[in-house]
Amino acid sequence: MAQKIQTAERVSHSDKSDNFVFQRSYLAYVEAAKLVSGKVLEIGTGSGYGIELISKNADSFLTIDKFESPVGSEASNNIENVEFRQMNVPPLTGLADNSFDFVVSFQVIEHIKDDAAFVKEIHRVLKPGGKFIHTTPNIKMSLTRNPWHIREYTVQELYDLLMKDFKSVEKKGVFGNEIAMKYYAENKVSVKKIMKYDIFNLQYNLPRWMLQIPYDILNRRNRKNLSDKGAHIKLEDYFVAEANDECIDLFYIAEK
Repeated sequence: MAQKIQTAERVSHSDKSDNFVFQRSYLAYVEAAKLVSGKVLEIGTGSGYGIELISKNADSFLTIDKFESPVGSEASNNIENVEFRQMNVPPLTGLADNSFDFVVSFQVIEHIKDDAAFVKEIHRVLKPGGKFIHTTPNIKMSLTRNPWHIREYTVQELYDLLMKDFKSVEKKGVFGNEIAMKYYAENKVSVKKIMKYDIFNLQYNLPRWMLQIPYDILNRRNRKNLSDKGAHIKLEDYFVAEANDECIDLFYIAEK
């Protein structure tokens, strides 16, 4: 039976309160679809909204997730070159060395306990010259601690991690235009109002597991309160450029 994911970490394209996050997340798939070809692996199917985009430019597309994904399963039934597998990573169990032309993984690495092992496994399954395309939040732009994330990265930290295994890393970032950043600023004000009640700085002093459910409830409520302001944001309100401390997400392309 498919496990239902209630956490706001799983973004929905049908919930307007997720629109600010969804549009920038979808941009990663749009940009990746321009680059991929051949045999492609995705780590982190999520709700499956990127499957159709990526699979169009792939000879074969394997998408994996730690949870059973009914969306992914439907896609694998309806699109001939798509396969979904349920898998915890790392390791990439059952996947051969040097077997993929591209690996894509969006908003996943921040959830992985052993990020170095995760990167090594991706390097292992890529063919020589293959590329790892991924996004993760830029910690410099995070408004509060996210207890669902084991860690977040600066521009340099993610580069250093990838360069331990890959021969080159292209550092890009996802940025917002004036419309998107106006919402970001309003969200920042709203989060500050909530966090003023954290007089004991519990967000940093309590273990992550104790904070996850309260964080998720407050995060979802905050998104709902701002949903009318974020609903009008479009894909075109985000763009990819060279990474710096002001990008919302890091968008890195590492080559084996």
